[in-house]
Amino acid sequence: MAGLGIPLMSACGTVGSSMHFGAKTPVTHGPLVAAAQVPVGGGKILADKQIVVTQPRKGDFKAFSAVCTHMQCLVTTVRDGVIVCPCHGSKFAIADGAVTAGPAKSPLPEKSVSVEGDSIVLA
Repeated sequence: MAGLGIPLMSACGTVGSSMHFGAKTPVTHGPLVAAAQVPVGGGKILADKQIVVTQPRKGDFKAFSAVCTHMQCLVTTVRDGVIVCPCHGSKFAIADGAVTAGPAKSPLPEKSVSVEGDSIVLA
């Protein structure tokens, strides 16, 4: 019986896709992106940092977890004022991370950011 646990554990480690939240440790401080790379009314997804930075209004920068609260897929698009998850179509507002279309029920967790020079940094 003990031999069966090893192949199952090994198989579980390989299942999944690159769009799902992995074992990576999210960034918790430091520079994220140049402010000029975040369009007004849109955003920039930093998949490697599991963060999405948005600029709902000129000079007003927000950041959220890029991990969808529904099934932990990484969001992949920011368009028309919303952050979009490709897995099941959940959408989140760029201003506050609120759910604008399900199946997600919870907003994207907000990250505290500020502007330092020409960069957006985690506070």
